[in-house]
Amino acid sequence: MRIVIQRVIRGSVVINNVETRSIGMGLVVFLGIEHRDDNRDVEWLLRKLLQMRIFSDVENKMNLSLLDVGGDLLIISQFTLMASTKKGNRLSFIEAANPSQAIPLFEHFISMAESALPGKVFYGEFGADMKVSLINDGPVTIIVDSQNRK
Repeated sequence: MRIVIQRVIRGSVVINNVETRSIGMGLVVFLGIEHRDDNRDVEWLLRKLLQMRIFSDVENKMNLSLLDVGGDLLIISQFTLMASTKKGNRLSFIEAANPSQAIPLFEHFISMAESALPGKVFYGEFGADMKVSLINDGPVTIIVDSQNRK
């Protein structure tokens, strides 16, 4: 499971050109799910995300977590994070989980996030056409992969 975390001033997603979900200060997280992933990856990655000291304190040092600052969280499923670019110019998605495996893990990630941040979690729709907008604060962008945690 791989996430790209962007610290934002604000972010939003338009789903199927209709519904808009938006956040203020917080994190926009793009989530890619691999066929090897399971609930342990979800739990480890979410704990890492929530406790990561990515926000500035009064001394302007990145020393505060999303929980510390009470920020919002926008979660976007993005299978293209699992793309392999090793051979040629055509992307391979062989490592990406199929929807029957990925959807329950995506939903578990959201459910756990909502338990930790009640009223502060928003998310895109798995497999939908989405337009994501954000204003990256910093810029700060972090990549975390649960398969590389050891």
